[in-house]
Amino acid sequence: MAPSPVLAAVLAAVLFGAATPASKLLLRALPPFQLAGLLYLGAALAVAPVALRARAAAPRAAPSRSSRRRLALAVLAGGVLAPVLLLQALRLASAGSVSLLLNLELVATSLLGVAWFGEHLGRRGALGVAIALAGGALLAGHGGWPGLAAAGLAALACLAWGLDNQWTSLVDSYVPAETALWKGAVAGATNLTLGLGLAPLRAGPLEVAAALAVGAAGYGASIALLVGASQRLGATRAQGIFAGAPFVGAALAVAILGEPLAPAQLLAAGLLASGAALLLADRHGHRHRHEALEHVHAHRHDDGHHLHVHPGLPPATEHVHWHHHEPLEHAHPHHPDLHHRHGH
Repeated sequence: MAPSPVLAAVLAAVLFGAATPASKLLLRALPPFQLAGLLYLGAALAVAPVALRARAAAPRAAPSRSSRRRLALAVLAGGVLAPVLLLQALRLASAGSVSLLLNLELVATSLLGVAWFGEHLGRRGALGVAIALAGGALLAGHGGWPGLAAAGLAALACLAWGLDNQWTSLVDSYVPAETALWKGAVAGATNLTLGLGLAPLRAGPLEVAAALAVGAAGYGASIALLVGASQRLGATRAQGIFAGAPFVGAALAVAILGEPLAPAQLLAAGLLASGAALLLADRHGHRHRHEALEHVHAHRHDDGHHLHVHPGLPPATEHVHWHHHEPLEHAHPHHPDLHHRHGH
């Protein structure tokens, strides 16, 4: 039996959060490129069965050139660059501080959305960005020069993941599990090849297996659980729960790795949590027009956008298939999802 959507989102956050302190331990045996490659190959192994079932269940036209290009950019930014930057940050700073800095991914995604991807940020969201940046700055100043360098690397990783999030959100020729499979397989193989070219593999079979397992759970299973929760809870509610992942990582770093928790980290955690909450609560509504569109993604028929009919299928049932949208004009509160990338 599948877990409830709330439990699925909580498990996704716990698994993803635990991956950061676990990676800190694995860096003792594996350099960043090799570890990044194994983590993402583990994720690919975890999502492969789901992706293959999704492909078989949802026949569709060949992926568009724009979707292939966006997926390639997402793989490069979020799969190849971001994990290496994060692991380099973990070599310089505590797992707790780096975990908390991962809150900046939401900030980066929002700012990039406004700058280049046609998104809108209201006053509440802008205040959230400012508060979260203040929390990040406080963490950057904690720990001297290594802490500052680690914060810079973590911020660059979040920027790369922000680009990944934006490009991936516009990929409409693949279901999420397929996107995760491509990202894990291609990015994992790329970073592992680079890592083996830079240095021979000195880790033993146990460390390699542990890295694959952390990737399978922290990146693969976590993604699958989050996607399932988003389909049943809605993306905003699921992301609101998943936003707890950095705090899970920080708590595990204290509880398992024995890292000290300084007052500056506690204050920064409060600022980052407040900023994330404001960003997730930000939304707007106005009259807008949808042009005719054909694509594939998980959807339901009670959202006001998917008006085609499946006899015998309840409107609230999530399903995936290639479908066509007729032109539509209406007004409602909305987020910048696949159907709301209009300008403002």
